[in-house]
Amino acid sequence: MNLSISKNRIPFFKAILHVVFLYPLASLYVGAFYDRLGADPVEQVIHFTGMGALNCLLISLLVSPLAKLFKLSSLLHFRRMIGLYAFAYALCHILNFLFFEVQFDLILFVEEIFKRPYITIGMTAFSILTALAFTSTSKIRRKMKKHWQKLHNFTYLIALLAVIHFYWSVKSDVTEPLIYFALYGVLMTLRYDSLRRWSQRFRSR
Repeated sequence: MNLSISKNRIPFFKAILHVVFLYPLASLYVGAFYDRLGADPVEQVIHFTGMGALNCLLISLLVSPLAKLFKLSSLLHFRRMIGLYAFAYALCHILNFLFFEVQFDLILFVEEIFKRPYITIGMTAFSILTALAFTSTSKIRRKMKKHWQKLHNFTYLIALLAVIHFYWSVKSDVTEPLIYFALYGVLMTLRYDSLRRWSQRFRSR
């Protein structure tokens, strides 16, 4: 199957993606403002933004296999945008926890990071994701040359850490986290060749 998206239609599809990713976030905070999120709105906001970040990460990992399968290279134009939305949702996730859960107590926030393993691993993933977000521009990519791709291959690790963070944060029913582990496994299987080349280059350093 050979599909294509003309270059002049890419901005149109990007505009649609902006709506797709921004509307749920805006709707969440409007619902929180008008107290429509149930008995525990703080937990709802933190959970929703965390899941949004995880979903965006997995979608970004799906782009390349889909582009290869359908010979649709124009899909790659949307990968960076999706990755940046993963960062945006993750940033909201962190800020929600900082503002609402620990009441902007920075000392308590740091203590929580080191005391709770699921927060430790979540912050590790966020730190790497931040590095990717700030090096995502074309200008920085040109300056970094081959090192840019090596850095951005850490998306595989970020997604894994995010899934583990989700699994460890769940206190009872782990069905949903296990589904995400399965989805991550499928995505890694689809990207096996790329992952193997990356691991070989990483070991050869």
